[in-house]
Amino acid sequence: MKRQRMPSFSQARVPQQVSLAPSMFFQETVKEAFAVDLGHFLEQTDGVARSEQLFEFLSAFAINFDFPWMAYSPCSADRRLDPAQRNKALVSYPDEWQEHYARRGYDRINPIIKKSRKQAGAFRWNEVYSDATTTEVERRFFDEAAAFGLKSGISIPLHGPNSSFAIMSFARPSCSEIQTKTIAYLHFAALHFHLRVAGVDHCTSDVNYPTLSRRETECISWVARGKSSWDIGRILDISENTVNFHLKNIMRKMDATSRTVAAIKAASLGIIDL
Repeated sequence: MKRQRMPSFSQARVPQQVSLAPSMFFQETVKEAFAVDLGHFLEQTDGVARSEQLFEFLSAFAINFDFPWMAYSPCSADRRLDPAQRNKALVSYPDEWQEHYARRGYDRINPIIKKSRKQAGAFRWNEVYSDATTTEVERRFFDEAAAFGLKSGISIPLHGPNSSFAIMSFARPSCSEIQTKTIAYLHFAALHFHLRVAGVDHCTSDVNYPTLSRRETECISWVARGKSSWDIGRILDISENTVNFHLKNIMRKMDATSRTVAAIKAASLGIIDL
């Protein structure tokens, strides 16, 4: 049967500001629900060692945000998927796309891998598509992915211990706008997954628990709930600069490269609750 032509990925450009806004009560209710789901995900993965089971838990969490497909790919020093780590790759993309990807050798030109090596934070696929440095060949990669149903998504570069590097991607069959808060929650969960797979939590019993002040604990607790420094300042009635000062101290104490990693470590060690 002839495959129905799907909309081109070029139709999913970086979204404009949406004028319609739900009530503040609805927004806060949704945020609280996602925070509960995140806390449940962290509880489920506590003590789990098998990467396949961790991947299943993360998949169930991602469904809450309408992302039915995921891919976790350890990468080598070049731009390809690490051949020695292929058995550690976990992918739930449609089989047809996986076969097409392998047949075309797209690990050699995958623009998501290229972007992930240059950027520490999560990014939307349509941002890469619209970037002036993206080639037509790389745009065709996204267009073909959209033809197989992967119409939009986000990818998260994951830098772990011992120079480990992987990419976690979440994809959906629609071009709907991906909210910043959604990216924050998925980034948090993906990094927790990566640290588990990398084995960080197997040695937490030998780690000296860092001591955080009351204010530091409050700040990192709100980070774990997806709040920005400005948000936290308003909540705690302190300046944004003061929040950033506390977060820098927390990152130093937790030996973390970012506030997200610090929040994950704090939650894993029981310093904060979600």
